[in-house]
Amino acid sequence: MEISKLFDLKGKTAIVTGGANGIGKATALLLAKHGANISIGDFNLEDAKKTAKEIEALGVKAIAVSCNVLKDDDLVNLINTTVKELGGIHILINNAGGGGGGRENPFKISVDDIKRDYELNVFSGWRLCQLAVPHMKKEGYGSIVFTTSMSSINKSPNMSGYGISKAAVNHTVANLAHDFGPEVRINAVGPGATRTAALESVLTPEIEATMLKHTPIKRLGTAEDIAGAMLYFAAPISEWVSGQTLFVNGGGEQTLE
Repeated sequence: MEISKLFDLKGKTAIVTGGANGIGKATALLLAKHGANISIGDFNLEDAKKTAKEIEALGVKAIAVSCNVLKDDDLVNLINTTVKELGGIHILINNAGGGGGGRENPFKISVDDIKRDYELNVFSGWRLCQLAVPHMKKEGYGSIVFTTSMSSINKSPNMSGYGISKAAVNHTVANLAHDFGPEVRINAVGPGATRTAALESVLTPEIEATMLKHTPIKRLGTAEDIAGAMLYFAAPISEWVSGQTLFVNGGGEQTLE
């Protein structure tokens, strides 16, 4: 493959859920800088519109679509609107998610709390795959990337629901690779501690120093660090990579112990 084509996304359309802010926004901007048109699906429509304008300034097309990933009608609308407005789907970044990680005392939460972790992190992304893959196969190019987490392999208290749902993400992509190939690849990126608004709201110098004790690259991650891994999986350079989970974590674990 020619070097110039390894990261070339011109003519491709990417959906990024949770793309209005944080890792999703950084990913959307990076894919756009490599030529992709972007559909941002986010429950924060105003922020999604602002990010779409930033992307359009890069010379590609961008749309913002209101999307609560817990609502199936919103997922269907995201796919249909993207195809209608941007002409197809080639890349799906299943970034939206969440849960009660760090607050999941098993004696103080309910089964419904665990179900919500799965609905946010596994079911919504699985459903978007089901909706998007036929369009990708039609186009002859498809790459799906889930955002997983270091919690999927770490073992910590008060993390059982979030951790097991993210572990399920890793195994989801490993299995769906067999269903979606050869036209469509599917992988996952697992961030370590990343300087998003959520982390910054609780981060202190003491917490940061503790996190970096077991981190060979002595800094926390940035949204752009994670976006770089997303780009790798989205672009033709990784055309023989599927079913994999890549942890982007400075080479270590950012734990509080």
